[in-house]
Amino acid sequence: MKPLRTAGLALFLLASLNLFNFIDRYVLPGVQPLIQREFHIDFAEAGTLTSAFFLTYMLIAPLTGWLGDRLPRKPLIVAGALLWSAATLSTALVHSYTTLLIRHSIVGIGEATFSIFAPAMLADFYPEEERNRVLTIFYLTIPVGGALGYILGGALGQSYGWRAPFYVAAAPGVLIALFFWLFIREPRRGAADTLASTHSRASFFGLFSNPAYWTATLGMAMWTFAVGGISAFLPTFFQSMSHITLAHADLAAGEITAADGLFATIAGGWIAQIWLRRNHRALYYVSAWSALLAIPFGVLVFFGPMHWMVPAAWLAEFCLFLNTGPLNTAIVNSVSAPIRATAISVNLFFIHLLGDFPSPHLIGWVADRHGLSAGLGITLISLAFSGLILFAGARFAPRLPYLEAARRGH
Repeated sequence: MKPLRTAGLALFLLASLNLFNFIDRYVLPGVQPLIQREFHIDFAEAGTLTSAFFLTYMLIAPLTGWLGDRLPRKPLIVAGALLWSAATLSTALVHSYTTLLIRHSIVGIGEATFSIFAPAMLADFYPEEERNRVLTIFYLTIPVGGALGYILGGALGQSYGWRAPFYVAAAPGVLIALFFWLFIREPRRGAADTLASTHSRASFFGLFSNPAYWTATLGMAMWTFAVGGISAFLPTFFQSMSHITLAHADLAAGEITAADGLFATIAGGWIAQIWLRRNHRALYYVSAWSALLAIPFGVLVFFGPMHWMVPAAWLAEFCLFLNTGPLNTAIVNSVSAPIRATAISVNLFFIHLLGDFPSPHLIGWVADRHGLSAGLGITLISLAFSGLILFAGARFAPRLPYLEAARRGH
């Protein structure tokens, strides 16, 4: 196969795997009220299911990152996809809250491997000037997969029971992993890099003195706190506030997430790509504005008049997803190939440790005492911190060689 064709096919297959990765992840919020009724659990315990997933995801990430910088990534990606698919199918064996907690934790192990190795491999297929575009395409599957998970959970869960959508979500991952194993040749590490491999960019200990990396990571962690918490409770919030059926609540949340995620991710990547031609800090600026612009609309969703809830949710999620491509590209470009998988794994560890690991349980805890609006309202504080950190980090953005050459050419 020609290299360009291999790169394009790799992007397609990895994006497809990421789609089903997030479908599986978001089926749980889609059937959460059904699970609460069957196992007689409150909001805090329901939130703990998502927290348990991210706990194992977070703890396994450093090990998988270390492996990804030393071993071929293709078999690791395939093994991770097979593990999370098998764990999803094991839902048939779940008949208690404890076993459901264990099942969801195992899924986190499989998904952690994929989320680390896929962007690192794509960075070796594509040079810096193409990564914002490529990673924007790859991460488009997050909102689309999340939306399909909501819709699948609501539609099948209400008609066939909450286990049914998990079975449907599991099978495609196995088939896509098989195609990936058969048709993709792994690229050489660093094959597409043009930035110099300095100490702070190319060594593990140097990573801790890399401000471009850490400000992007901490800004992403605060954003993840908000998005992870909101995604865990959004269908439940719609149902409780509007007194509609679970299927209708899931459909509303899914429609908003799919449409906003798709168009905002494209818009954010496009804006960043154009802005980058004039300003090397654009990836950070777009990401910062993404968090800050969502706050006033979030206030309307959680505390405003009922007739503003759904329109404001459309606007809030649109703003939130503007940073999907730019912020992930900022992480990838802040380091060099020798430690890229490790850097992504450390990033995942901290964004989940500070982000969507604590937020579902914390939101549930506040909701049990003060109502779901108050619980979800704490996400607005984390978005403010995200925007401020990313604005501060923009000054450390690396000056990419192709941008400097283009600027001199003008």
